[in-house]
Amino acid sequence: MKRKICVITGTRAEYGLLFPLLKKIQQDELFQLQILTTGMHLSPEFGSTYKQIEYDGFTINEKVEILLSADTATGVVKSMGLATIGFADALSRLQPDLIILLGDRFEMLAAAQAALIMQIPIAHIHGGECTFGAYDDAIRHSITKMATWHFTSTESHRKRVIQLGESPGRVFNVGAIGIENIMNMKLMTKDKLFEQLQLDNQLPMFLITYHPETNGETDGVFELLEALENYSNVNLLFTKSNADNGGRGINEAIQQFTLQYRNAKLYDSLGQLKYLSAVKHAEVVIGNSSSGLIEVPYLATPTVNCGMRQEGREQPNSVFNTVLDTEKIYRTIEKAKKFNQEYDRIFGDGQVSEKIITLLHGLTSFSIKKEFYDL
Repeated sequence: MKRKICVITGTRAEYGLLFPLLKKIQQDELFQLQILTTGMHLSPEFGSTYKQIEYDGFTINEKVEILLSADTATGVVKSMGLATIGFADALSRLQPDLIILLGDRFEMLAAAQAALIMQIPIAHIHGGECTFGAYDDAIRHSITKMATWHFTSTESHRKRVIQLGESPGRVFNVGAIGIENIMNMKLMTKDKLFEQLQLDNQLPMFLITYHPETNGETDGVFELLEALENYSNVNLLFTKSNADNGGRGINEAIQQFTLQYRNAKLYDSLGQLKYLSAVKHAEVVIGNSSSGLIEVPYLATPTVNCGMRQEGREQPNSVFNTVLDTEKIYRTIEKAKKFNQEYDRIFGDGQVSEKIITLLHGLTSFSIKKEFYDL
C-alpha cells in the first residue's frame, strides 16, 4: 500500500519552492501525494494562487480557510486558531502517514501542533536557520521540536538543529530547495517578461519584495519607498507583502506609490516562472525576503537586504545590508549595482527533491517517537 504524504502550503513563494518535490512525490510508485492548501493561496486579495497549483496538474485534497481581514497581531493569532481547527478536521479526513512542512510561517506552526497531537509524523524543510527580525525565528525552532525528520539547507543549519536536541541520524543537509527550480527551469527572455508585465524595455528593472518586521519597531516601508523615488528611470517591480500582521498596510503604501510613479507596478503574485525570470533580468533585488539571500545569488543578481528581518541568516557575498534609513538604502542600492565579483553559492547543488525522496524511501517506518539528543 502506498504511503500517503501530505504537503501543506499557504503561500505562493512556498509552493514555488516545493514544486519539484511535489512532482517527484506525485510520480513515485511508493507514495500517494496529498496537497492541503491554506492561507494566502485561498485569498483573492493575494491572487487566489491555489489556481496555479491546479493549473500545474496537481489535485488539491483539502482547502483550509484561515485568513481574517484584520491587519493586526490579534488577527494573526485568531487565524492560527482557525488554522488549528481546520487542520484537525482536514488531517482527520486525509489520514496521512507523513506531513511535509517548509519553513516558519504561522500557519505551519498551527499545522505542526495539530499533527503532533494527532500523532502524524512531520518532515521539516529549512530548519536550523535564524531570522532575528521576525517571530518566524521562534516558529521555525518550535516546528523543529515537533518534527521527526529534518532537511536543512546548509551544514551549519544541520548542526544547529542537532544543537536543539535532534538526533544526527534524523537531520540531513540537502541544500536549499529553491535552488532546484533555478537549475532546471527554462526562464523567460527579458523581452517576453517585460511585455507580459507591461514594463518599459528601454529601462533597467529593480525587483522589490518587502515584508513586515514582526519583531521590529517600524515597518520601514516609507523609508524604502522614499529611497526608490530617486529612480524615475528604472522599472520598479513590486510583489505584494505577505499576510503577517502589518502586511496589508505595506501593500497599501506600495499601491499608493505606484499610483504616483508610472514606472512602478505592483503584482499580487508573479508565480515561480515570472519571479525567477524577473530575478535574472533585474539589476538588483531589494527588500527583506529570504529569497534575496538564498535563491537570488544563484541567478547572479545582487541583493539589497533592508532592515532586521533576515538578521542572523547565512549570507552570500552578493547581499548588501542596510538599516531602514532612506539615504542609507539609496547608497546601498548604488553600491550593490556595482557588484562584479564571483557569486557565492552556499546553499547546495539543487538536487534537493531527489535527496529527500531517497531519504524518505530509506525510512523503515513513519513514527513520531524520538529521543532528546544531548551534545
